[in-house]
Amino acid sequence: MANQVDTTGLVTGEDGLARPMWAAKDALLREYYDTEWGMPVRDERGLFERLSLEAFQSGLSWATILRKRPAFRSAFRAFDPDKVAVFEESDIERLMSDTGIVRNRQKILATIGNAKATIELRADGGLVDLIWSHRPDETPRPKALADIPTTSPESVTLAKTLRAKGFRFVGPTTMFALMEAIGIVDTHLLGSHRRGTSGVWT
Repeated sequence: MANQVDTTGLVTGEDGLARPMWAAKDALLREYYDTEWGMPVRDERGLFERLSLEAFQSGLSWATILRKRPAFRSAFRAFDPDKVAVFEESDIERLMSDTGIVRNRQKILATIGNAKATIELRADGGLVDLIWSHRPDETPRPKALADIPTTSPESVTLAKTLRAKGFRFVGPTTMFALMEAIGIVDTHLLGSHRRGTSGVWT
């Protein structure tokens, strides 16, 4: 039976499960949506990785970043902030010649700077507490793809707070995407089989 698309933008797959169109395009995106997207991330390395990948994704498709994630993890030492923070010019040149990742000097420099900012935050509660402190009182309840916002008051505030702490490539739209990806908000469509599975929102 072929995939069936409804008026909300959900696609019912051959397995009978409903997913948004973006998650039904190929096996990699489907696996990511089914097992990872929207699930809580509450460790520093995990959040630093997500923050970094969201920054690299700016202007590109998430599928591109997801396919390159193994190479990113290798190039950025598993996104260990302590290791990335001490990258030198030779590391920057290594990254700029690495065809497995997105070779954008400004984003590479921002990732190194963000690693340093992450370390500095440890004295003030840490990256995890800062990001999760911006969880809203309510989460969106989108029935259709058009109902999903791209920013929120909390993502605007989070972006400003991170910038004040020395982070870069952390605009409100990018931060809202991060909040969606790590479960701070639940923007799964109401008809999706993943709605409410994070344990953060009921």
